Amino acid sequence: MKTQEETLEEWCRSLMQAFELEGVEIDINEILSLAGVAAHSVVRPAAPLTTFIAGFAAGLAAGSGQASETASMDAAMGLARTLAKDYTNPGTVAG
Repeated sequence: MKTQEETLEEWCRSLMQAFELEGVEIDINEILSLAGVAAHSVVRPAAPLTTFIAGFAAGLAAGSGQASETASMDAAMGLARTLAKDYTNPGTVAG
């Protein structure tokens, strides 16, 4: 039986191959960490939304030549992490 980590790595490879992105390095743990920050700092459904938008932004930046793939991903994920950590839900009272 595969571990969760093995399953995620296999799934990631399958997705990368399907999208013809085999040469792109993906840090699964960093992506999951960003998702965790978004889930706990904003609301749970913010996790996939945050990682999708960060990835989309990184792809646009790299595709337009603004930065390398690695720099684009690092910058997008860093910004998303900062925004999620600093998020204050207008419907809540600060502690």
